[in-house]
Amino acid sequence: MADNLPVIEVSKLSKRYPGASNFAIKDLNLKINPGEVYGFLGPNGAGKSTTIRLLMNFIQPTSGGGKIAGRDIVTESVAIKRQVGYLAGDVELYPKMTGHQFLRYLSELQPPKRASYQQELAKIFQANLSRRIDTLSKGNRQKIGLIQALMHEPEVLILDEPTGGLDPLMQEAFYELVKSTKAKGTTFFISSHNLAEVQKMCDRVGFIRDGQLISEVTIADLSKTAVQTFDVTFAAEAPLLELKKLKHTQVTSNSPSHVSVHIRGDLSPLFTVLAHHGVLSLDSRGINLEEEFLRFYKGSKR
Repeated sequence: MADNLPVIEVSKLSKRYPGASNFAIKDLNLKINPGEVYGFLGPNGAGKSTTIRLLMNFIQPTSGGGKIAGRDIVTESVAIKRQVGYLAGDVELYPKMTGHQFLRYLSELQPPKRASYQQELAKIFQANLSRRIDTLSKGNRQKIGLIQALMHEPEVLILDEPTGGLDPLMQEAFYELVKSTKAKGTTFFISSHNLAEVQKMCDRVGFIRDGQLISEVTIADLSKTAVQTFDVTFAAEAPLLELKKLKHTQVTSNSPSHVSVHIRGDLSPLFTVLAHHGVLSLDSRGINLEEEFLRFYKGSKR
């Protein structure tokens, strides 16, 4: 497959279940590039899992279609599954098997490229593979689900709510694993409704609501236009009038010499003002993209 072609490409993909009045997915168009981590973001019921089931050919589209690695998602789905690692949002594993038995069974169906990688993943996720799956907590079952998706080192990973049930430490381990796997050229399609994890992992995000893609944006572009907050302490009285004249800026006066400045976009005008006044301290609270994400969740325009 040529490097300049999308790894996942969907055109006017639609799904309406029998007897339903509305489409679960309506005219969905996506292009996901090689080595990209694409976040598919939306509230529960927005159509994320339906999209993934269509990509994996677990259900048939009502209209439209798509390709993964240049192969048709309906007519070439068997070949696609050899190239894709998949994790369901409601992962079901063989309950009477141990983790070792389950992973060995899958390895016999499709031998991994490196036999040692399964052990590496088990160590990363601190997975207990010796116990029967039906005795494990949801988080520990999720670890095994992630291992089975990753252990064959596929070129495409399609993961539905991958961090569900994981504790914060294991979530961070997963984010680091996504970063290192992406560096090898793997493409990720990750559905989520978790704003923080999308911000940490993804290069680009598609927002879906009521079965329709309402916007796509890169994390970098979202960061450029997001509100940033600076806490500034001046040597003398704060220049409130000058600060309040800046565009896209809100100023909160905490004391005569201390202010919090909330600014969107270009920071140059703010620093120009600060350069003409004695500044004792300047602290940035960093960028929190949650407000920006919520704009898309609520369907408002930026």
